[in-house]
Amino acid sequence: MNEKRVVVVTGGADGIGRGISKAFAQQGHHVVIADQVDASSVVTEIEASGGEVTFIKADVRQPEAIQSLFGKVEKGIGRVDVLINNAGVSRFTPFEELTVEIWDDVINTNLRGNMLCAQAASRLMKQKGIKGAIVNIASTRAIMSEPNSEAYAATKAGIVGLTHALAATLSDAQITVNAISPGWIETKTYGELRPIDHDQHFSKRVGTPEDIARACLYLTDPKNDFITGVNLVVDGGMTRKMIYEE
Repeated sequence: MNEKRVVVVTGGADGIGRGISKAFAQQGHHVVIADQVDASSVVTEIEASGGEVTFIKADVRQPEAIQSLFGKVEKGIGRVDVLINNAGVSRFTPFEELTVEIWDDVINTNLRGNMLCAQAASRLMKQKGIKGAIVNIASTRAIMSEPNSEAYAATKAGIVGLTHALAATLSDAQITVNAISPGWIETKTYGELRPIDHDQHFSKRVGTPEDIARACLYLTDPKNDFITGVNLVVDGGMTRKMIYEE
């Protein structure tokens, strides 16, 4: 087993975040799930398998909630080794109906929340002399779009830019910062997918939360500290597949 570390996963109660939380716990790390929704289901699952987990309710749209989150981690556990910035929303709104309120809500959740969590986590890492790792969950939507996805696409592209900027800024502290851009990751009804859904991928299958979790484990492994500032696309080759209409 690797050396035990403290891993904060925002949005870790469900979906991709749930898979990430379980993966780190299975590796013997202390996982802190930060989410605004109840995480009792995944907490129970992790504890039942002998894992160590702490749930802290936090809404990353609120700067004071982020400060409270990392204050509780510092006081209760004492350190942060890894931050997985996973919390986010994907709201597609008809462009004519995209209000400032909707725009700000998506921006504040997906992009500003990432920045503030990285700021708080890296501050604690530096105080403790920890050569930590941060992974920001972006999306292939940073480089491709469907209609009416302006707010979401803007945040995910912003996360990619934020990632390489943070990698430069935090390099002196030897904190690596990388992004993962998931493609189609099915979190609920995998068994209901059609053959055509899987065939859109070079991998011949749609992705799962576990695919993203394994990428997080790889990018945060201390032995991989030569990897920083990258955006790792994990999409089964979907964004590289040429599609011709016949």
